[in-house]
Amino acid sequence: MKSTSISSTDFRTFSNLPSNRTPLSPNRCVANTLLSLPERVGSSSSSKAGSKTNVRYTISARYSDKEFSSVRSNEYTTSPAKVLRKLLESPGIHQGPACFDALSAKLVERAGFDFCFTTGFGISAARLGLPDAGLISYGEMVAQGQEITQAVSIPVIGDGDNGYGNAMNVKRTVKGYIRAGFGGIILEDQVSPKACGHTRGRKVVSREEAIMRIKAAVDARKESGSDIVIVARTDARQAVSFEEAIWRARAFADAGADVLFIDALASKEEMKAFCDVYPLVPKLANMLEGGGKTPIFTPIELEELGYKLVAYPLSLLGVSIGAMQDALSAIKGGRIPSPGSMPSFEELKEILGFNTYYEEEKRYATTSSQLPSPKGDFSSSSNEYGVPPGIQADREQRNQIPENPVEVLIPEVYGKFSGEGTKGNFSAAWSRKLRVKITGKDGFEKLDIRIPAGFLEGITNVVPALVGVNIKSLLDEATLEEGGKQLLDFQDTMGDRIQVILE
Repeated sequence: MKSTSISSTDFRTFSNLPSNRTPLSPNRCVANTLLSLPERVGSSSSSKAGSKTNVRYTISARYSDKEFSSVRSNEYTTSPAKVLRKLLESPGIHQGPACFDALSAKLVERAGFDFCFTTGFGISAARLGLPDAGLISYGEMVAQGQEITQAVSIPVIGDGDNGYGNAMNVKRTVKGYIRAGFGGIILEDQVSPKACGHTRGRKVVSREEAIMRIKAAVDARKESGSDIVIVARTDARQAVSFEEAIWRARAFADAGADVLFIDALASKEEMKAFCDVYPLVPKLANMLEGGGKTPIFTPIELEELGYKLVAYPLSLLGVSIGAMQDALSAIKGGRIPSPGSMPSFEELKEILGFNTYYEEEKRYATTSSQLPSPKGDFSSSSNEYGVPPGIQADREQRNQIPENPVEVLIPEVYGKFSGEGTKGNFSAAWSRKLRVKITGKDGFEKLDIRIPAGFLEGITNVVPALVGVNIKSLLDEATLEEGGKQLLDFQDTMGDRIQVILE
């Protein structure tokens, strides 16, 4: 296999690579190249002070025709990655709202979008209620992602953050996202713990490590026999400089990334310059709603700049939070949300698939069948299971033995028996009812219930003020009086009057 070597010391030299190269898609794998691990020329000890150490990059073919055929033969023709690749090859720009759970993903699909994203910001918020600051783990992200991909039929691009470690962790992450059903994965070059995009404190790893992450992702894809779309993201614009971000975008493309993404570009001019880097390699725009560092443009304007995909990371999460806050304010004020602010119950059932479920359930409906009675005829003529005659005789004999009657004691019959088997005041009192009344200090009645005196368990759950009161002892000492006897009458710490009356 032929290879070519070039030397590069900075962005200006590397930017001279041809910009009309074919995009890095497996459909054009023979013409595409892979940027291998940089090999330093010369040693620092032999370099003169102030001189730069050259870095040599070896460019080699990404797949041979035979290898590519093997990869494709192991993939389902309708895989999410294949659908996503066809979308990237189709005309126009494609919008993808970000979802954070299965329900939000279903809503994206119902709205007619061709694909959607997941974001660490949204999943950290929805799953943990925590900020996107490197707190959520690979396991939590891939588990949530699997629930999302299983809920929809459109391809989903999953946020793989920084791969959750070094290049070996990146390989595991990519393979896990493939198994979870993602059509694409976004990988960034931030250090650990990472920071959320458009926020302070972002730092990136070295050029070499960033390139190795993408190379590891490509290798993981190949080893899995998958065609998952690799979206390479750099945060170098905010962490270092615009020039460094452009350098890394080019290097990521040569390492095998399918889509390029520079986060937090600060102007229309920067966005245009980014799209001019390898124009045939698709670019992703991130339209951070609510005030990010990147200016907001319409899809048509973004397409004119050269973008292929556009993400809306906060729309669904943001409006959901706002709607829930409004609903909670209404409920706290003694109202329910207005009909226009939420779907009807029938609409909710339709969105969640109740009607589809009911229709499918009919396919598996069964007719009810009568089970043989245990006292029926088990003779060989009527019993298809052929119960042996000896067992049949034993059953008939047992059916003829009268059972001893068992009397279940309930409060109404407690009066029949005392501890010595005779009637007494204790048992008689326990067969009666307790009336519990609570009257507020404003004179309004809050509670008036009657319960059997024999069932005192749980009364403190209803009236916490009775905790510590020995009602059983009061019942033991109670004498039978016509019209009832008041056992308790006191005020609790809230000023409510508590009355317990034996009726």
